[in-house]
Amino acid sequence: MSEHPDDDPHAAHHHELHPSLVVRVVLWTLGSIALLLGVIGIVVPGLPTTPFVLVAAACYARASRRFYSWLVHNATFGPLIREWRLHGSIPWRIKLIAIGTMSATIAVSIWSFSDKPWLQAMLAVIGTTTAIWLWRIPSRDRPPRKD
Repeated sequence: MSEHPDDDPHAAHHHELHPSLVVRVVLWTLGSIALLLGVIGIVVPGLPTTPFVLVAAACYARASRRFYSWLVHNATFGPLIREWRLHGSIPWRIKLIAIGTMSATIAVSIWSFSDKPWLQAMLAVIGTTTAIWLWRIPSRDRPPRKD
């Protein structure tokens, strides 16, 4: 594995490290927390994985070449990060899984909070807004529509 992500043409864009050591430590810490939440999101329905992994990559890109390179070359997260960095898109399958899982979790949450209509409304708005935002992100591997 290369020490620098830009040595691999398939990796992703390379960014300069932040000049301040304090800022790099803060970014590394935030990136590590985001990555941990993303990993937890793999098994906890309703906790998104994709946004946390992308945030981790953005933080590591400015904090640590070693951690950024490791994350970009990771078999699980690397393809997602490279797709986002190089093309600004999310794989079609990941998008469908994210929207489906989020919708199911929010529906159960809305049902669980039947005594709090304001919370149900807030969850519905957040879920709908997030699903629309995610749906609008391009997917280069989307199958052609059958009309």
